[in-house]
Amino acid sequence: MKMVGILSVGLHIPMYRLRRDVIADAWRVRSLGGERVVAGYDEDSLTMAVNAAFDCMKGRGEQVNGLFFSSTSSPYKEKQVSATIATALDLPSRSYTSDILGSRRGATIALNLAAGMVKSGSAKSIMITASDCRLGTPRSDLEQRFGDAAAALLIGDSNPIAVIVDSTSIFDEFSDEWRLEGDQFVRSWEERFTIAQGYMRVTKQSISEFLKAHALTSKDFSKVVLCGPDPRSQAILAKSLGFDVNTQLQPLLFDTVGDSGTGASLLMLAAVLERAKAGDRILLVNYGDGNDILIFEVTEHIESLRTREGMESRLARKIYINYENYLCWRDLLPVEFPRRPESQMPSVSSRWRERKRIFPLYAVRCRKCRMVQYPPQRVCINCGSKDDFDDYKLSDKRANIFTLATDRLTTTKAPVAVNALLEFEGGGRMICEVTDCDSTQLRIGTSVEMTFRKLRQFPGMVDYFWKARPIETQE
Repeated sequence: MKMVGILSVGLHIPMYRLRRDVIADAWRVRSLGGERVVAGYDEDSLTMAVNAAFDCMKGRGEQVNGLFFSSTSSPYKEKQVSATIATALDLPSRSYTSDILGSRRGATIALNLAAGMVKSGSAKSIMITASDCRLGTPRSDLEQRFGDAAAALLIGDSNPIAVIVDSTSIFDEFSDEWRLEGDQFVRSWEERFTIAQGYMRVTKQSISEFLKAHALTSKDFSKVVLCGPDPRSQAILAKSLGFDVNTQLQPLLFDTVGDSGTGASLLMLAAVLERAKAGDRILLVNYGDGNDILIFEVTEHIESLRTREGMESRLARKIYINYENYLCWRDLLPVEFPRRPESQMPSVSSRWRERKRIFPLYAVRCRKCRMVQYPPQRVCINCGSKDDFDDYKLSDKRANIFTLATDRLTTTKAPVAVNALLEFEGGGRMICEVTDCDSTQLRIGTSVEMTFRKLRQFPGMVDYFWKARPIETQE
């Protein structure tokens, strides 16, 4: 029997933070305390998912046969985002791709589907991405609660760090949070009712029946990942089920990240796995129109996770923004930009022809002199040989800033714009924008890595490309 489980974990936590006191002061309402993560002006659920998936694949050589994208805030309604992510990751074209949208349980639904595919032999490993960048109505509690983040899991049967022991799913028709077609903001019903008759009722019943059917008790688990709307409700539910809140319950990342929607369950699971040891049993319970319940058993391969950057250090790197920045970045506050000619929307056909150069960021390397060139050319600028190149990917390479320029007059939501000429390790140069940075701290020689971002947004289309970010301030 195949031992199917988690092979690797990847995270993307944007570095920008907004204190909830700042939001509350703007509207003279109560503050929920703590802070929430805010995706940058050039990020959305697609870009965050790409970066989480890249983090998940670092140091791994196995072939990924498929990719799931789960979100309630997909940038496209009638286009497969998972295909874009798979292209950026340079997955084989025969890989299975699917979007699981519209449910907070999307990540665990994808997890169960991926595990089934691996067990059946139809795939060797499947990447799951979960990402959300949701909007709460200004002045509402949801505006303070929501946080933007993404997570990724690689599911397979080759030395998993945590094996999936069992799982079940229960649906329950209930309206607590939703959006209609055309809605900009998430809607919600009265909080006391939705928590008591939705979250508390169905989750307690689901867990109780699951444990009873498998002859298990709360004491059989080292940790429980119990997704919930707020820390208080989560703790009350955990106690009612017999879990020790201090030793077993993984806290919600409410005060540091916020409610990250579909990504919340995987972020909390990642936090548990970072501290887990071989033999630990983990109960994961996700909520949203019912429950997904999974049991994981940690293996000796968990030690491979110790070499990766942990949740604590990712959360420690942050830049605080004001409320006006947040409103501008989310297009909720119109602002005047420098008067410049409007950018032209890119041609769909030209981007399709250049898709290999754009999405996985391929350069070419001359077979004769080994010169790396970006963008790809037919003639080598060094030795003059023609049409004699190999593909050479830059998206997974580090680089140093060779020279840079700041621009205070260009149209950007985060002035000052920084453009740099990068020199890649192993060869190759390219000009691109630098993001997630303080322009005054950048220097010639600063080490950077590539990150997938929104380059420009037009009515009806988003133009995605790669930018550089300083390694010292990466998440």
